[in-house]
Amino acid sequence: MTTVVLGAGVVGMATAYYLAKAGEAVTVVDRQPGAAGETSFANAGMIAPGHAYAWASPRAPMVLLKSLWRNDTSLRYRLKLDPAMWAWSLRFLANCTAAANRRNTLVKLELCKYSREQLIEIRTTEGFHYDEVVKGSVYLYRDADHFRTGQATTVLLTYHGYPLEAIGMDKVIELEPSLARARDKFVGAIYAPQDESGDCRLFTERLAEICQRLGVKFHYNTSVQGFEAANGVVTHAKTDKGPIAGDRFVLSLGSYSPSPAKTIGLTLPIFPVKGYSLTVPVKDPANAPSRAGVDEGHLVAFSRAGDRVRLTATADFAGYDTSYTPREFETMLKVARELFPEGADYGRPSHWACLRPMTPDGPPIMGGTRYRNFFLNTGHGHIGWTMACGSARMVADLMLGRKPALPFDGLTFDRY
Repeated sequence: MTTVVLGAGVVGMATAYYLAKAGEAVTVVDRQPGAAGETSFANAGMIAPGHAYAWASPRAPMVLLKSLWRNDTSLRYRLKLDPAMWAWSLRFLANCTAAANRRNTLVKLELCKYSREQLIEIRTTEGFHYDEVVKGSVYLYRDADHFRTGQATTVLLTYHGYPLEAIGMDKVIELEPSLARARDKFVGAIYAPQDESGDCRLFTERLAEICQRLGVKFHYNTSVQGFEAANGVVTHAKTDKGPIAGDRFVLSLGSYSPSPAKTIGLTLPIFPVKGYSLTVPVKDPANAPSRAGVDEGHLVAFSRAGDRVRLTATADFAGYDTSYTPREFETMLKVARELFPEGADYGRPSHWACLRPMTPDGPPIMGGTRYRNFFLNTGHGHIGWTMACGSARMVADLMLGRKPALPFDGLTFDRY
């Protein structure tokens, strides 16, 4: 029995890994020339259950409204004549109640916690490295009111088993000495001791190497265009290189999942939200960040990956446009120079933009469909790497007839 996994990002590759480890025959299809060629290429690098909050919240509508006429916000929402965007937006707004936010955040949190455990197990079992940093992360606040709000929101996560601690700037500098020059910019931080970080691209490439040794076949440079189905089963994937048959299929194409799914009548409520990243070489290791964190005032994330510093920011509702200009990275550079003025060589940046597959409620879409051999593992949003290993293990266990570690409540396609 052959399983065809559509997508060679971290979610698809982790799914292929678990299936291949169980002895299944697996084929992976991706339009890029190798693994991790799109959203997994240069993401924030954070394994962050401490940031598992659902975007849809009671305060989100006002944030979106302000972004309609402001260009200096970390969220850029521009309504277009796009029916998919309107439909997604209406569903997003429907999830902006306190009750829905709590429900969706807890679904994400449980998956994030489980996924972190699975990632550690893979790292330990396979014995490979990906510039991982296991020192936790700091979420920094610039004003007292925002800090109090941040502390209030941690109650939900800590009550449900994920440790978070409000700390003052003395403790922040003790944990992250490179922030000493910027201590007057902040009033405190939320410390997430179990958060991790690393190079997602390197992690995904390592999984691809292991999968290849396990006999997984790869069809790179191959675009998935749709599917053919008959009598309640999907028979093959249609690609620009011809049909690819299989006994089972897993759709893990991220932002590009809705189009091929629609060819067999599945309308996935996933909308692409563009994010930007900047990678700069470390100049002075003592003054570069040693762990991951987020400047909550500007929503700029930073992480350390070997001899590089990764910076990410902005949620841009720009459709499927992945273009960028130097202007998109100005806030990131400004914040980085303010936080770590001597830490990195800011004159040698590498730029990147990718599409994060957002669902309107926040959790990904996982599990089975009305086609008994067609499964979904997509829509992981802005913390896809955080949820990747857990969602892959759950979907693989479901397909293999094993009992998944977590229930699929709040994660399946039929919730829409």
